[in-house]
Amino acid sequence: MAGTLLMRRAALVAVVALASCARAPAPPEPSVFRDRTAPIWSNATFDTADLAGTWKQVGGFGADCVPGSLTFSPGAVKGQLCLDGAEREFAGTYAVTGPARLQPAGAAEPWWILWIDYDRRSMAIGTPSGNFGFVLDRTGGIPPDRLKAAREIFDWNSYDLARFRSW
Repeated sequence: MAGTLLMRRAALVAVVALASCARAPAPPEPSVFRDRTAPIWSNATFDTADLAGTWKQVGGFGADCVPGSLTFSPGAVKGQLCLDGAEREFAGTYAVTGPARLQPAGAAEPWWILWIDYDRRSMAIGTPSGNFGFVLDRTGGIPPDRLKAAREIFDWNSYDLARFRSW
């Protein structure tokens, strides 16, 4: 009996020792919404002065959450966005890293302005990684023709339109 109890304790110690060696599960990989092997283009004629003011999020890729808004002033951005089902806060400066390419402080990667309509009322922003993409509109009531244009730009840049949501 004592030998059986001793063997059970030894087995329990071995199980606990093995469990302590197990690694924690890796965090999930970020969602990817575009074919990363395909080329992507930013809007070469964009002027950062066109950003000034408040923009409301009217679409994006991934799971739904509360759509956000951003306010741009010269060299700074503040607000919140729904990016793949998670609400993300942005507050700080941004650097211009190329034509229509911004690097907001605290953002993991640069934002590329893929399209902005002629009158600077709506725009589509994405990333070369394809980890997110979203559509902003100054009024929040984007008309169907501009939403269609934004979707076509995402398609042109190899985004998976089946995963696009509009609010």
